[in-house]
Amino acid sequence: MTARAETPGIGRRLLSLVYEILLLIAVALLAGGTAAALAQITHPAYTRLFTQVIGIGACAAYFSWQWHHSGQTLPMKTWHMRLETVDGMHIAVPRALLRALLATAGYLLFGISVIWAFVDRDRQFLHDRLAGTRLVVTG
Repeated sequence: MTARAETPGIGRRLLSLVYEILLLIAVALLAGGTAAALAQITHPAYTRLFTQVIGIGACAAYFSWQWHHSGQTLPMKTWHMRLETVDGMHIAVPRALLRALLATAGYLLFGISVIWAFVDRDRQFLHDRLAGTRLVVTG
């Protein structure tokens, strides 16, 4: 089977992204609560800084651990997708963090990462192309 045939459809990936956002809300709420508690222990003036640092760190840890550990987050398992390198190998933590950073930038820049998938030869998102990763169908 070719890499193009194994690539999940754009609709499937976007629905998985919606599910991912719901999980990230839970991660952000937990991180925010932790940050608020730490700020009250140290100094309430640091609440915003703690919230931002812990929130970003929690999201980065969530994605890098899931992609490194199994190549899948819960939404990716639900939608039968797996993340791997373009060579079909396991994702290392630095590459997972790079992909998360590039994906965030690509979504925030008017969805350029999604738009790119319509012209990409393998229908991959721009952040996957730049990070040297790809999403494949698992079954």
